[in-house]
Amino acid sequence: MTVLRSVLDSGTSEYRAAADAMSAKLTEVEAEYVKAVEGGGPDKLARHRKRGKLTARERIELLIDEDSAFLELCPLAAWGSEFHVGASVVTGIGIVEGVECMVVAHDPTVRGGTSNPWTLRKNLRANDIARQNRLPLVNLVESGGADLPTQKEVFVPGGRLFRDITQLSAEGIPTIALVFGNSTAGGAYVPGMSDYTVMIKERSKVFLGGPPLVKMATGEESDDESLGGADMHARVSGLADYLAADEQDAIRLGRSIVKRLNWRKQGPAPHPVLEPRYDAEELLGIVPSDLKIPFDPREVIARVVDDSDFDEFKPLYGSSLVTGWARLHGYPVGILANARGVLFSEEAQKAAQFIQLANQSDTPLLFLHNTTGYMVGKEYEQKGIIKHGALMINAVSNSKVPHLTLLMGASYGAGHYGMCGRAYDPRFVFAWPSAKSAVMGGAQLAGVISIVGRAAAEARGKAFDEEADAGMRAMIEAQIEAESLPMFMSGRLYDDGVIDPRDTRTVLGMALSAVHNAPIEGAAGFGVFRM
Repeated sequence: MTVLRSVLDSGTSEYRAAADAMSAKLTEVEAEYVKAVEGGGPDKLARHRKRGKLTARERIELLIDEDSAFLELCPLAAWGSEFHVGASVVTGIGIVEGVECMVVAHDPTVRGGTSNPWTLRKNLRANDIARQNRLPLVNLVESGGADLPTQKEVFVPGGRLFRDITQLSAEGIPTIALVFGNSTAGGAYVPGMSDYTVMIKERSKVFLGGPPLVKMATGEESDDESLGGADMHARVSGLADYLAADEQDAIRLGRSIVKRLNWRKQGPAPHPVLEPRYDAEELLGIVPSDLKIPFDPREVIARVVDDSDFDEFKPLYGSSLVTGWARLHGYPVGILANARGVLFSEEAQKAAQFIQLANQSDTPLLFLHNTTGYMVGKEYEQKGIIKHGALMINAVSNSKVPHLTLLMGASYGAGHYGMCGRAYDPRFVFAWPSAKSAVMGGAQLAGVISIVGRAAAEARGKAFDEEADAGMRAMIEAQIEAESLPMFMSGRLYDDGVIDPRDTRTVLGMALSAVHNAPIEGAAGFGVFRM
């Protein structure tokens, strides 16, 4: 056993300053979460309840097993845009009759649950997670379809929603639709293409075109019930497989459907779970408020993995990258964690070897980010930093075991790619409130543009405007700072959620459990490695 020995002193002023800074950031994030939970606001919520309807989150709470956790995903989608935080849909992983399911619930209190561009992106992300991890998909439907003013961004890519449902079914992944209200136009295809569809008497309305559109298109007079009511679909069209008396009955039927799926996880079962030897509360103060100050990721690992047991691989070589083996909630993982920010050739080669070993042993990988990227400079270029960085990125790109990514601190430049950022399709990406992601730091980026501008002025024989340059640099630094913050990145779905550091073990454990619904198999080979 190789139990990590923590040297963290939570009584120091440095620790307290870091913990206070993290707590302040968490307060900001939680305020945005509240906006998502509040939906369309008190008035819309009151009107919704007056109609005898449950909210999206209340429906989810009744659907999942009592006292079980729900891992909400992308709750800050659309943050910083003109649309409501959360993008009018709730997505996440919950346990239904003992089965981990991907749950997608429209929030009808936000513009009738219509789908704007961010709703679509969030829904597609949920579908991807369902497919990659073989999670049954349960849609809780109540939507007016596409948000018409933004149809130019929704209509063409939106067709993938329906393709995804049919492809999930073709791969043997069950799809279930519980229809709580309107499911009109393109939205009618969600229940139409699902394996199982439940509708509610006198509540569910499913049609390609409502009575006004039918009147305009054909001149035919019709009403909601005869055109697309639940009773009609259960008795006449056959679209409804089950007819529920009310919302609670629809949820009961949905749970019953999942119970009869005879679903089995295809990955290996976890080992017995042992809690870490150190307090998760101490994760609050590990990352300094100034990301230029390095921190030891072993202090994080010691508070996340089972029994704080970590078998470090190549500890004396490429020491800016910590690699090693552990278990997390009983599941084996290989961990790659940045120790001092910069990745050198040694770290890249070490990472590539470690990733190959993980694939050989069918072990999922966890990437813990705090990197400023690969080292630059004449000495390092001559030593082959490009080909060694490419070696690491090649290994990450062609690895077939599941990848989980957690952004703790900086995640800049190609180091973001080498550490399996969003573009490299990790199964899940989460961020701490302390995280920052960009092509480089704001000061560095502004400085590069300044140097280029100065050189251009000299080449033209013109005087360089120092005052304008100072203003430009300040503006760019502020812009990069704002655009690299986790809420901005999460709002664009570059991660699956900004989490409280103290919840890291729980969140990663739930993600690993979901991953094991699918087989865990490593790559048979990799691309050509430049040596």
